[in-house]
Amino acid sequence: MMRIPPAALIGLFFTGLYFFVAIFAPWIAPYSMTEIVSDIPWDVASAQHWLGTDNIGRDLLTRMIYGGRTTIFIATAATILSFTLGSVLGLTAAVIGGWVDQAMSRFVDLIMSIPTLIFALVVLSVMPVTMPILILVMGLLDSTRVYRLARAVAVDINVMDFVEAAKLRGEGNRWVIFREILPNALSPLVAEMGLRFIFAVLFVSTLSFLGLGVQPPNADWGGIVKENKDGIVYGIPAALYPAFAIATLAISVNLVADWVLNRTASLKGGRG
Repeated sequence: MMRIPPAALIGLFFTGLYFFVAIFAPWIAPYSMTEIVSDIPWDVASAQHWLGTDNIGRDLLTRMIYGGRTTIFIATAATILSFTLGSVLGLTAAVIGGWVDQAMSRFVDLIMSIPTLIFALVVLSVMPVTMPILILVMGLLDSTRVYRLARAVAVDINVMDFVEAAKLRGEGNRWVIFREILPNALSPLVAEMGLRFIFAVLFVSTLSFLGLGVQPPNADWGGIVKENKDGIVYGIPAALYPAFAIATLAISVNLVADWVLNRTASLKGGRG
């Protein structure tokens, strides 16, 4: 029977809780996301409003629930896009080699030489800021990091005996990539996926805080911090709740990623 370490259990609990709330947000949230429920900005916590209200009198708990849904959805979609694109291209470059590898790697180096946040701000300043655009920009920029990792791992695996044997059997590049190399590259890729998801959460929150992320009246955690940051001067903790949520989600996903990394490191199907 598989034994899950206490740290991983804590990570699984909080990660599962956040995703559960994100999925069922319309049924859990006590109010509508945009409904003004109080005439008092930053009203104190009460039985009707567990976290109080925000800067214009909306229920803060409701905004947090819907904000978590938006943040997690965008981060998850961007992570899936970045890993699908980055892993496939990185493994392909390592297997094919030659000028294809050189051209792809130099292009990735060029993109990575530009700071990611500056690149995103420039692109989003000239494009309509919608969720699909945010996911596309974040996923494409982050895929360069995944590409470098996938290629580096695949280059080492590509020269191993079981890969050479597959090539001598006449297996094509697709077989070599997905049946020989990918299972043996899974361990570092899984660990990196957790880090990339956390980065995506922080990235979309940063963009929203700067005004180029999720646009009002939609909510996300970075936007909630921006909307309520002035209250900190008066001792109002409204902006601290989403910051705490971001921190706990990041820690929880890290704990789960570390556990999965240990599991895949011991169970991966290495054939060498």
